[in-house]
Amino acid sequence: MFVLGLTGGIGSGKSKVSEWFAEQGVTVVDADVLARQVVAKGSKTLYQIVAKFGDWVLTAEDELDRRAMREYIFARPQALMDLEQITHPAIRHAAKQQVAAATSPYVVLVAPLLLEASEAGLANLCQRVLVIDSREDLQVVRASTRDGQTVASIERIMANQLSREARLAQADDVVTNNASLAELYAQLEPLHQRYLAMAAQSA
Repeated sequence: MFVLGLTGGIGSGKSKVSEWFAEQGVTVVDADVLARQVVAKGSKTLYQIVAKFGDWVLTAEDELDRRAMREYIFARPQALMDLEQITHPAIRHAAKQQVAAATSPYVVLVAPLLLEASEAGLANLCQRVLVIDSREDLQVVRASTRDGQTVASIERIMANQLSREARLAQADDVVTNNASLAELYAQLEPLHQRYLAMAAQSA
């Protein structure tokens, strides 16, 4: 199966792009969705997190307390690595299962940290990487409007992500999202045709 890795900074427009590919009949595997699924209530991965960090990571409903976990690991780099050693293999396994089950000509694997998260090994599942690039001021506006987060928190997330330059240096293809959705989608159509041809060739 030909797998296209789709990534970009926060607020770059990954969701709009992945929705467009889905409308073309392409299977989209979303690492963010998988990350939530693998730590669902009662899951093996959640039990492993509790065993590592303690019962405080659970809410009263025995679900992962995401806010408490996020605040805890933000100030503790080692805790983040410990968490990723538990979650990344589970995310990779789930991604491989969804890719294997896909019936579309190719698959789009969406991962915000595709190029950063080498531990998850998601980039190794991809034959090609498409980066959605956007001006940083637009990223802040979109993300703060969409998520209801403060500008400071958005900028902090951006500071912890790969820089635009580093991300672009690893891209096979780049789509610029600084204008209208129509202009964004116009860039995607020829890429879609190219990926269809690549998928047919690799098959």
